[in-house]
Formats: sequence, structure tokens, C-alpha cells
Amino acid sequence: MNGAELLVRCLENEGVEYIFGIPGEENLAFLEVLRTSSIKLILTRHEQAAGFMAAAYGRLTGKPGVCLSTLGPGATNFVTSVAYAFLGGMPCLFITGQKPIKTSKQGRFQIINVVSMMASITKMTRQVVSADSIAALTREAFRTAVQEKAGPVHLELPEDIAAEPVSEAARPFPVTDVPIPLASDEALRKVAEIIKQAKNPLLLIAAVANRRQTGAALKQFIDRTGIYFFSTQMGKGTADEFHPRCLGTAALSDHDYLHCAIGRADVIINVGHDVVEKPPFFMHRDGVQVIHINYFSAVFDEVYFPQHEVIGDIADSIERLSELLQPDSSAGNGYFSLLKKEIEKNVYRCTLPATFPYTPQQLTKVLQELTDQETILSLDNGMYKIWFARNYKSADPSSVLLDNALATMGAGLPVAIAAKMLFPQRKVIAVCGDGGFMMNSQELETAIRLKLDLTVLILRDDGLGMIKWKQAGMNLPQFGLDFGNPDFVKYAESYGAAGWRVSEQHQLPEILDHCLNTPGVHLIELPIDYAENESVLIEELRKKTCLIG
Repeated sequence: MNGAELLVRCLENEGVEYIFGIPGEENLAFLEVLRTSSIKLILTRHEQAAGFMAAAYGRLTGKPGVCLSTLGPGATNFVTSVAYAFLGGMPCLFITGQKPIKTSKQGRFQIINVVSMMASITKMTRQVVSADSIAALTREAFRTAVQEKAGPVHLELPEDIAAEPVSEAARPFPVTDVPIPLASDEALRKVAEIIKQAKNPLLLIAAVANRRQTGAALKQFIDRTGIYFFSTQMGKGTADEFHPRCLGTAALSDHDYLHCAIGRADVIINVGHDVVEKPPFFMHRDGVQVIHINYFSAVFDEVYFPQHEVIGDIADSIERLSELLQPDSSAGNGYFSLLKKEIEKNVYRCTLPATFPYTPQQLTKVLQELTDQETILSLDNGMYKIWFARNYKSADPSSVLLDNALATMGAGLPVAIAAKMLFPQRKVIAVCGDGGFMMNSQELETAIRLKLDLTVLILRDDGLGMIKWKQAGMNLPQFGLDFGNPDFVKYAESYGAAGWRVSEQHQLPEILDHCLNTPGVHLIELPIDYAENESVLIEELRKKTCLIG
């Protein structure tokens, strides 16, 4: 057995189902072993897309996704998706090839220091220098990837180490669980007393709570205490947003309706917050007390400095905290209940004129009506992401996949592909701006080759809509943000997908319903009008009053 064979055996031992990526000549020994392995190679059209797929696999399963590239340009193409997984807390293993390290056959051709490059954006990065070390390094990589804070790890397998014979004793290490530490009784009793004395406690559910099965514990806590709650963008759906105590998602950092509740709260129980995510609210030096419940201690910065911390397994902490509190069906009644009615009226149920092109509010309303709670939306990054986070209700932690940490463009379609592979019975829609879609549009071919049933909704405004919004908000003249686009219908058809164009207001529900219920890959081009970004998200919210005084 050689090094490549041992690595594949180790990956099989870890339960790896798929490897996403693009092999090169330095990976050929590994590729040959993979040919007869139980692991399926998913050949993508760009390494960045492979990394997004592996990260999405990790996010949705809690097990490390695996992806593969060659050296040099293959490895550098991974960088954005490695950073995406690093900030987003998604466990995954990036494997890159390298020229032989014991003898040189091509000088420095394509050689850069990939391990050094990966050091600042991974939890662990190693070059394999001996075939006999592969088993230990692989086991350590998988352990490291899933320990909180979860994230990406990297192994570089040189060509000569892949071909190097291993000793007879070499074999994969047994897969063992790493127990998550539990919070202390003292810390839980202390915060329970603080919550008991609070007049207006508020629960915030953030990104880290969405990485494990904490939803059941949070539902029990909410139902028992009667507490009102809201979420960050990446915590969206961890607790059912159709719940009568839900105040929505903090798509903005301030001045939205739910920030009226934050302004009234005397205690905020912040479950799973990570400072890499855009702040859901700004803390001040006095006033509200913030309780940090997480797997790891808080990282202080100018807008987040909690006064109390409960560190340990989140689900266990919430369950034990719930037992320390008395049932209270009246918690938050009064102001929070009035505010809940305002949010329902102004955010979720507002009456919209039937205009064309579509506004983001119209779009989210159509999708809410046409999708069920099992439908998965994979959002690329753009102005529409704010509207979906704010206006679209989610009842499941995997039903709205978005990135509010690195917030990179280009991930929407690859993430949708991974989601559909993992949940073949669920309907999956990739929602992309025209800018983000074109960054990884070539993965349409991957989706078709995999025979997936997938709908891609492209919101066309022929420019960078979010940056235009920011530019206008700074009173700057519009400049440098417009571009042209291909004929998206013909573009889809050139790959073998079905292409659709919405040209009248009434067509979108009909076309979308057809695509969601017809096999194959469908691409829908929808003109979008962001003209109300400033009037609704800035001017209207500034004029709102936070109801009763």
C-alpha cells in the first residue's frame, strides 16, 4: 500500500461520501485509488465552487466535506472558499497536490508555499512529508475540523509521498467522538436569576446555534418561558419563524422594527453569537445586560462585550437553563406583543402593488406563497439577501442558506448543488444576482451532469445592486457599477438546461411553479427593481415610531 491508498482508506474510514474538486497530474496516484473507492468524485468546473460545495456539506451535515485540487493555481483557486468556511464555521478538508519534495523534476514550476498561504484561514494546515504519517494527520484533521469553532483544515500531499510505500503496520485510526464540555451549574444558576428578575428579556439566536441540533432545545425554552426571540441572518430558521413569539431576523444592524424590542429589552440572551457575523445590534456601555451562551467564550469588540457567559454544549445549556426557569406564558406581553403585530403588518403581510419589474418585497412574497417549509433557498450575496433575511420566514435551519460572515459572491449555485445532493427529495432554489451568478455559472454543467432537479433564479439589474445602494447612501454619484449580461435563456440552453424569462408581472408564479415541479435544471431570468432600497430600508424605517412610549 502506498500513501495515496492509505489516504483514501482513511477518508473511507471517516465516512466520506463525496470529494468535490478538480484533479491535476500531481493527484493521479490518489485519483487511481479513488476510482475503485466507495467515495464518489464530483468533478466541478472550478476549484472555488468545489470548496463552496464541501463547506455546504459540512454546514448541513456537521461532518467535514472534502475537496481536492492540484498545486499552484488549483490551490490558489481554493482560497475564497476556504475563507468562506473559516469565517462561517463550516467543517471541511481541503486536499491539495504538490510536486515531489524529495527530488525536483521541474524546478520551481507552479510551486508556491501553499501551507503558509493556508495558515491564516484554516484551523490546521500540514504538508505530508512521510506516507506513514498520513493516518495520524487525517484523523487529527477530521477531529480539528469539527471541534468548535468548526472550520476548514488543509493537507498537502506531494506526488512522491503519494507513491511512497507505507509500513505494514500503517492503517486508519479508529474514529472517536470528542465530547463537548458542559457548562457549569454555577454559571447557569447565575444567568437564570438574572432572567427571572428581567422585565423584558429577549432571546437572540445566532450562527453557531445553527450548526448543531439545538432547535428542539430552543423551542422547549421558548414555549416554557414565553420569551420573544429574533435571529441573526445565519441563525435564521434555527427556531421556527412562524412561531407567535418570533420578531424576525436582524437583516440590518439598527433602525428596524425589531430594534424597538432591543431598545426595550433589559436582558438579551445571545445564543451562538460569533463576531464574524455582521452585528444584529450595537451594544452600548450601559443599559441592557447581555448573556453569551456558546460553545466558546466571547470575543470582545466595540459592539459586543457580554457581561455574563455560559460556555459549553449549547443544547445542553438551554435545556438545563429552561429547567431552572418557571413557565411564564405572559412574558413580554404588552409592548413586545404590540410590536409583533406591527412587524407582521409592515414586514410580512404588507400589501404590495403589482408592479414590474419585480421589487424584492414582491419576490419574497411570491416565494413564500409557492414554497413549503421543506424547500431550500440558497442565497448568493447581494442586495436581495437583506430582503430575504428580513421578509421571508424560515421554519428549518437548512431552509435558507446564506453567508453573513465572508459574504462572498459566487456561492449560491454551488451551495444549492450540494444541498440538492444531500436532500434529493426537497425542492432547491438558488437565488442569485446577475453579478454573483456569473462568477460560478459554469457549475450549471455540473448540476446537469449530476442529473439534479434544480431551479436557478437570476435577479437581473445589470449592475452591482448592493454597492449602488451603499453609493447612493453616501450621496456619491453613480459610477463604475454597471455591466452587460448574456442572454440568460440561451446561456442556460447551451448547457442543456431549460431557460425562462419573466417579461410580465403575472408570469413569475406560473413559471416558478412549473420549474419546481418539473425534473431537470431550470434557469429563470427575472428583472429586479431595487429603487425602493433607500425609501424602505432607510427613509421609512427612520420615520417609524417604536409604538408606545
